[in-house]
Amino acid sequence: MTNSKRRRSVTAASALLGGVLVLTACSGSSNAVGGGGGDTSRAKSDQAAAQESSEAQIKITPADGSDNASINNSAAVAVAQGTLTSVTMTTVDGKAVQGQISADKKSWKPSAQLDRATTYKVAATATDAKGRAAHENASFSTVAPAHSYIGSFTPDGGTTVGVGMPVSINFDKSITDKAAVQKGITVSSSSGQEVVGHWFGGNRLDFRPQSYWKEGSTVTLKLNLDGVQGAHGIYGVQQKTVTFHIGRNQVSYVDAKTKQMKVTQDGRTVKTIPVSAGAPDHTTYQGQMVIAEKFKQTRMNGATVGFTDDDGKGEYDIKDVPHAMRLTTSGTFIHGNYWGAPSVFGSVNTSHGCVGLQDKKGAGDPNTPAAWFFDHSLTGDVVVVQHTGDKTVAPDNGLNGWNLSWAQWKAGSAA
Repeated sequence: MTNSKRRRSVTAASALLGGVLVLTACSGSSNAVGGGGGDTSRAKSDQAAAQESSEAQIKITPADGSDNASINNSAAVAVAQGTLTSVTMTTVDGKAVQGQISADKKSWKPSAQLDRATTYKVAATATDAKGRAAHENASFSTVAPAHSYIGSFTPDGGTTVGVGMPVSINFDKSITDKAAVQKGITVSSSSGQEVVGHWFGGNRLDFRPQSYWKEGSTVTLKLNLDGVQGAHGIYGVQQKTVTFHIGRNQVSYVDAKTKQMKVTQDGRTVKTIPVSAGAPDHTTYQGQMVIAEKFKQTRMNGATVGFTDDDGKGEYDIKDVPHAMRLTTSGTFIHGNYWGAPSVFGSVNTSHGCVGLQDKKGAGDPNTPAAWFFDHSLTGDVVVVQHTGDKTVAPDNGLNGWNLSWAQWKAGSAA
């Protein structure tokens, strides 16, 4: 190869190498090999843009593209080195979400709980001390019902209940991480009583003290389950505090042998009422039972609780049972009875397992024994049934966990 040809080859190779270096060194110095003096006009342009950029730093949570976001605490906008001037939040179909910028203009949050299984878009603008604007946008989706759980609780907030009313929470999905969920729930009493939770399977968690609640006390339930994983891929969405009040201490004692019910308040007998409990072939459960519901009148159909004749029809179907109060989920009530002769009460047990009190059809006579007891009872009052010859009611059949000893109750806690 001649010298002239060799020089042309070296020059061409150098030019090619210099081109590669220029392409790959996006922000190289002006002294880069093959770069010559660099693109000074571009560098100056970048410096000018940086000088004009706002120092305000906007943060939108959850991060853009997030899914399974909380419906309570996820949506928020914050700014550092600046102040917020506007924030808009909408669903993907354009429905606006109301919110408010804080007094110091450093943060924003929605005014109400978000919806589940919904995609939201957030656009925020802030300015720094020099008035330069910064913008940030994000989109996220909230947790879907299929990936979240909710606990329905009793009693309702603001109500006054009897001394036997537990806090009972029923979850719409089975909980496997019981410890985490129970840790997210607290129940306390103004009386200072120790309160412990007990699991009945994977869907129900009840709380109670060792002995009945102190009369006149206030009980507080706090659900801090937002984002708490209850099972694989299943998260809580509730963040709520409710209080309810404990009324006077009323406990009633039904003696199926004497066929009398003794109503006590604060340990003192205030009334004795003749009753008719379950017949010998349909005895009433024994044990401590809590009034879970009250109905001025209700229908009772034997077919719904397994009492059917040869044709499959209910052995009884009474559409207007007066002054009925539920004691078990399986169908045990203490209620008025207008179809039985007055001589039955206090002398013979005739029912299919309920406790009957003398009453009038239509539930309109306030002077009957059943009406008196109904009017003087609260949900959460305790009815202790004795001497029936039947087994003790299951603790999860109704709100009847009082039939477990304190040791047994505490053994069912996941905390």
